[in-house]
Amino acid sequence: MTENGRHQEKIEFMTNDTFEYVIVGAGAAGSIIATRLSELSNVKICLLEAGSPDRHPLIHLPAGFIKMIFNQNYTWQFKTEPSERTGGRAVSVQQGRVLGGSGAINGMVYNRGQAADFDNWAQRGNPGWDYDSVLPYFKKSESWAGRPGRQEFHGTDGPTKITEMDWFHPVCEAFMDGVEHEGIPRNDDYNGKLQEGVGYFQRFIHKGRRHNSANAYLKPALKRGNIDLRTDAQVTRLLFEGKKAVGVEYRHGSQIRQVMAERELIVSSGTVNTPRLLQVSGVGSADVLASLGVNLVHELRGVGENFQDHFSVRVVAKVKNSLTINELARGPRLIGQFARWATGRPNILAIVPSLIHIFAKSNETLDLPDLQGVFAPASFKAGYVGVLDDYPGMTCGFWPHRPESVGYIRAKSTNPDEYPEIRANYISAERDRRVLLAGMRLARRLLRAAPLAQYYDLETMPGDDVQTDDEWLDYAGQVGTSSWHLCGTAKMGPATDPMAVVDPTLKVHGMENFRVADASIIPACPSANTYASTMMIAEKAADFIKADRSS
Repeated sequence: MTENGRHQEKIEFMTNDTFEYVIVGAGAAGSIIATRLSELSNVKICLLEAGSPDRHPLIHLPAGFIKMIFNQNYTWQFKTEPSERTGGRAVSVQQGRVLGGSGAINGMVYNRGQAADFDNWAQRGNPGWDYDSVLPYFKKSESWAGRPGRQEFHGTDGPTKITEMDWFHPVCEAFMDGVEHEGIPRNDDYNGKLQEGVGYFQRFIHKGRRHNSANAYLKPALKRGNIDLRTDAQVTRLLFEGKKAVGVEYRHGSQIRQVMAERELIVSSGTVNTPRLLQVSGVGSADVLASLGVNLVHELRGVGENFQDHFSVRVVAKVKNSLTINELARGPRLIGQFARWATGRPNILAIVPSLIHIFAKSNETLDLPDLQGVFAPASFKAGYVGVLDDYPGMTCGFWPHRPESVGYIRAKSTNPDEYPEIRANYISAERDRRVLLAGMRLARRLLRAAPLAQYYDLETMPGDDVQTDDEWLDYAGQVGTSSWHLCGTAKMGPATDPMAVVDPTLKVHGMENFRVADASIIPACPSANTYASTMMIAEKAADFIKADRSS
């Protein structure tokens, strides 16, 4: 063992390995920040990615999502600690370990959240993060490829193509009719003025392929020649001189190398790896660092705290009088779908896993939706995520939008191969349980709505035996999953907030030349999937960095 408990490996010091900016993580945020900084003349950027290049074909085929998310070669197979509310189960919270990060393995849904989410961020002491201030950054990242006339809320010349659904199914149409029948209106643009309603999801899919920040931003930017992208480069420690960030150590094969940052070190490693990396490098709670045998560089109690995620529970029904994706994804029918994909026709290989959104209120006294639901004419076998049922099926699930349940992430050791402790504390807050109960019951009601009757056969999960609150919550504990919307573990806030890790310009409190920019800085979970918000955060971070450079 070496200083700070690090494992001894061969250390290689490379000559002239100094850049103006070093960025840790080439996911949604890191790819965008590197791209925007590369627009500056005479700038040198080093972008380090722990995973491999994104050459696997299933990364780029949208339907490959369900295979790639369980592929250990391209993901961090993180799990939460078992808890009473999850039936003593560990819950999988995989994150991308590949060029593009989680954007290479996620469900490709484009969802920003409500204006009130970002106004709340500003009210927490983060000026410049209200909705009116962040909307231009959402638009900056987007090239809307859907129906025209939506320029007020959508960008038209950003790098990322956002498309609308082009594959339609009679069960989907009947389901949406049923949602309307139950009093929830149609809404074709939940990223527009209002979120409430039902409709098809907007998607990070273009010409039948995944369109993430690595493809849309980084790969074109690499042609400028001023980004040194290094894959299979896992950062093991951040380097400091006093309170100043000066570089990193990273592992490449069996070697440990160093790269130095003259201007800034930017950590964009994600909600799990960012706090872990700070902790093993000496930044965090003094108690946590002491337990690791790591020398304290700077105490920030909030590192790893404030962990939030959306806990999702789905209801499944058997379908009659129609084929579903369960059948279309097998045998000769699947060959036919490949043929349609190859010729650019609508097909099941180029769709998001959840086709339809439902934004709803758990009770009608609310001003804004507090539930997000999803629907697809497909279903998975109980206990076998990713394995389609042998019968025609459909699935509707919900999660509480803005969870009050919070947990934490803490490194267990300085060994870079040991995953951290993740305490999610899913639905530990009474309000979250109440909202989830409303969502599960709503899912059942929507699947049994009159307009869907011609396709609804019977409920297979949880089944009619589940009726009481306790029975529903027991079911949630047995089958509930992460929505992979992890955030909050290096939260943004003013210096007066003792648990804030970064300030409103994303600089790490009390340190120099050091920023964090990824979903970990989110102070309160948005009422949405988090990928779009992470892209917005990165665009805004790049402007902060550029402004400091020119000042």
